[in-house]
Amino acid sequence: MNHHEKDRGRKPVNKPALPPRVEYLKVQNFRVLRDVEFNNLSPLTVLLGPNGSGKSTVFDVFAFLAECFEMGLRRAWDKRGRAKELRSRDAEGPITLEIKYREPGYPLITYHLSVDEKGGSPVVVEEWLQWRRGPRGKPFRFLDYREGKGRAVSGELPDEKDQRVDIPLKSADLLAVNALGQFEEHPRVAALRDFITGWYVSYLSADSARGQPEAGPQERLSRTGDNLANVIQYLSEQHPDRLEEIFEALRRRVPRIEKVLSETMPDGRLLLQIKDAPFSHPVLARFASDGTLKMLAYLVLLYDPTPPPFIGIEEPENFLHPRLLPELAEECRKASERTQLLVTTHSPFFLNALRPEEVWVLWRDEQGYTRNKRVADIEGVADFVQHGALLGHLWMEGYLGVGDPLVNEGMPSIPVQGGRP
Repeated sequence: MNHHEKDRGRKPVNKPALPPRVEYLKVQNFRVLRDVEFNNLSPLTVLLGPNGSGKSTVFDVFAFLAECFEMGLRRAWDKRGRAKELRSRDAEGPITLEIKYREPGYPLITYHLSVDEKGGSPVVVEEWLQWRRGPRGKPFRFLDYREGKGRAVSGELPDEKDQRVDIPLKSADLLAVNALGQFEEHPRVAALRDFITGWYVSYLSADSARGQPEAGPQERLSRTGDNLANVIQYLSEQHPDRLEEIFEALRRRVPRIEKVLSETMPDGRLLLQIKDAPFSHPVLARFASDGTLKMLAYLVLLYDPTPPPFIGIEEPENFLHPRLLPELAEECRKASERTQLLVTTHSPFFLNALRPEEVWVLWRDEQGYTRNKRVADIEGVADFVQHGALLGHLWMEGYLGVGDPLVNEGMPSIPVQGGRP
């Protein structure tokens, strides 16, 4: 048995218990994202820019991918208006998404997905997984599909010496990673499938959190937060220490809050109640402030004992007092030690707690397409920050030179090199 054969079924040793990390994203022909690239993504990544600059569209790229794996490409495609609404205006060719991600203990893996439309139906025109084994190894595609036909290499550590097996799919709108990822002989493919299906892209709403769901513990907050009472119940039963940490963090930000109760009513629904320290009886969550409920929901999400591998949060500043936003940013950074976060914001107060390498500014060019640049790469920013300047202040005072909706329609007012068209 040669060295390679002995290597086949063996996992790398001392693999840390951390989720994979997305290190790179490239998007082509997805609405205003005609050709956009994000490289060297940090565990906490924050998107900044005027309304309509493409922040929510980047957010939706991750939601689209997750939905493709959860409910199928066709439903995710139809939900967004098919090619007519999804494809960038005046653009031709497929919609292409490419991520590079790293599982702890493994080489960087590239996942490429190109989707077009034929006869009103989505078609996977290209889907492949590729990695490079060793510093001098050649890029090797261990999964390669076009329109439902392709081949894959099985095994824990697929290599170019291994046999490629033709495995046709039932139809051209199926994702090969989603199909093959259900079989144990494709562990690397399965790992990507598990990773993407675990993504949590939130649209938390205070009104949803006020609901009275059916009783029963639930591990994970829903996209809208309408099961907040169920998750509080789960934490009180299974992770009381973690729930107390959440209450402690909430009390630091809403000083009179004593605790949050999740109580089953006679009709089987859950009632969420919030107790203020000065009073003997709690108030119903439906009468609590939007800000209190949103902060509670964010803390439940960020303190999750087993967090999703990727979390998206849009505009967390809504309904929260500005003084609380730097602390929420710190909570996000602390959570990014266990998961990866993508956050969109318009708040200089949230920005003030961030580092230049964590923030990307987006704007629309003369053709209407999104361009982007990491704040750390904008000339002069590093010097300002080194001398004590805060990013939110620099942005509001115009020192970023881009992303101000009242100046040059958000486009650069000073030369900004390297923003991708």
